[in-house]
Amino acid sequence: MISPNNQIVFENVSKFYGEILGVNRVNLSLPPGVTSLVGPNGSGKTTLMNLMTGLVQPTQGKVSVLGLTPDQPEELFRYIGYCAQFDSFPKGVTGYEFINSFLRLRGLSSQDANRLTWEAIERVGMTEAARRKVAGYSKGMRQRMRLAQALAHHPTVLVLDEPLNGLDPMARSESIALFEALGKQGMHVIVSSHVLHEVDKISDQVVLMSFGYVVAEGQISGVRSEVKEHPMQILVRCSRPSMLASRLFAQDHVVEAKLHTDGAGLLVRTHDADSFYKLLSQIVQDKEDDFKLEAVAPADDDVNSVYQYLIGSGGGTV
Repeated sequence: MISPNNQIVFENVSKFYGEILGVNRVNLSLPPGVTSLVGPNGSGKTTLMNLMTGLVQPTQGKVSVLGLTPDQPEELFRYIGYCAQFDSFPKGVTGYEFINSFLRLRGLSSQDANRLTWEAIERVGMTEAARRKVAGYSKGMRQRMRLAQALAHHPTVLVLDEPLNGLDPMARSESIALFEALGKQGMHVIVSSHVLHEVDKISDQVVLMSFGYVVAEGQISGVRSEVKEHPMQILVRCSRPSMLASRLFAQDHVVEAKLHTDGAGLLVRTHDADSFYKLLSQIVQDKEDDFKLEAVAPADDDVNSVYQYLIGSGGGTV
């Protein structure tokens, strides 16, 4: 059984900015591992992260992080690393200076700060660029250096607001592997994202948010089971979309097959994606149909589609 002092707990937490709703009546208990907060911009993800790091205080309710409350900032920030979404650095600093100065401010000796700085930089694959000025970095390089700063003091809780933005495919893959490894070591890794397939790869549990409310939470399999009750959308680009549509309408699992506006494909909605792909494979292999398949792609890879299933809207901003 997980100790309450090893969890991040929200008890009936609401946060208002004047009359603007940030989050409302949130009750969560997040165990160690990788937790993803998913939702469109304005859904409350950043507010929830700012609450757990003590950067804002709840209007009502209570937040507890590893048994500590956000009104204990000196103690709390020994355990928290936060990589916010804001891409800003002091003017003229190198990557090394950015991290090293942060560690020195924490009271570390020059020797310890230097050791931890290089350790964090190496961990995110930025050793070669460490002595260059941050102003000359690409967006992805700046993102990785901010991640290194959040990791440098070996936190127990790592809070990352859209940490994969701006990263090239290789850096994204390396970052995902790092998050997974940290979660398996028993850390809390809280990641915000708006892309569903990224959540699948890195999460032990997921929290879906919309308009400041938690609309679903739990392990990926549990949240996915809610989604699977609804038709999956698949885009197909092909040479004979009308013929494909006529074949599909004979299948019980197909809810809808809609022609593209350019007449070169279909948007298919099905309750059984496996059966659809099997049928499509048979059609492609049938030479009598003279059917040429150009592309097939699921249209439900972003979390906004999940909101359409769960709450009947695409999410939005508050």
